[in-house]
Amino acid sequence: MIFYKTEEEIEFMRASAKVLAQAHGEVASMIREGITTRELDKRAEEFIRDNGGQPSFKGYNGFEYSLCISPNSVVVHGFPGDYALKGGDVVSIDCGVLLNGYHADSAYTYPVGEVAPEVTKLLEETKKSLYLGIEQAVAGNRMGDVSYAIQNHVEKQGYGVVRELVGHGIGKKLHERPDVPNYGKRGAGLKLQTGLVIAIEPMVNLGKKDVTQEKDGWTIRTKDLKPSAHFEHTVVVRKDKAEILTSFEYIEKALQ
Repeated sequence: MIFYKTEEEIEFMRASAKVLAQAHGEVASMIREGITTRELDKRAEEFIRDNGGQPSFKGYNGFEYSLCISPNSVVVHGFPGDYALKGGDVVSIDCGVLLNGYHADSAYTYPVGEVAPEVTKLLEETKKSLYLGIEQAVAGNRMGDVSYAIQNHVEKQGYGVVRELVGHGIGKKLHERPDVPNYGKRGAGLKLQTGLVIAIEPMVNLGKKDVTQEKDGWTIRTKDLKPSAHFEHTVVVRKDKAEILTSFEYIEKALQ
């Protein structure tokens, strides 16, 4: 079943999204060579709880952390731990917040120090594809319009779009129907209606689209071990223009 949100519910989600955006900003301010991914996870959890929220990911299907931290060839679902960031790394940080009974979810991929030019471009184009997908999240369009906009853009750059993992509906549950693929055909799929809230999240590989799951049952890595990028916003389908509930504002301030 698909749950369309009332304006009251969207306001609750907006509050979750604000704490989430600020938590991302806290983490962004710590991104540097030598910091461990465990330290980033600890700060995110502290900030979320200090602001009345709960980390959406912690305890989800047994996941033990507040952040998914995925460096380099890890696409998503990486475990925080003793890994210390190095110059030339890229690291995707995915976070969710539960506040007032509603979730928000977003992700951002960071360069650490100087990275290769082709990796900088991967991050830029993946982020651009997120906003191209969001532009299509308006009432009357189809889910395939969102998916095609993402796929068309990144494949023109020669990148691989991950198939096994997709965006999702979001609300009282972290993952709700419908799925939001990052590949598809224009005019195909679910007809979008106002009040649908979805997490749009392109996962794009510098090399081929193929991925593997590691023995821990969580970590997803590119099969060719080339870097991957991941950007995500929580978005409300509206009549004329999609509304983005999450924000990269605090991240961008921290990176200045």
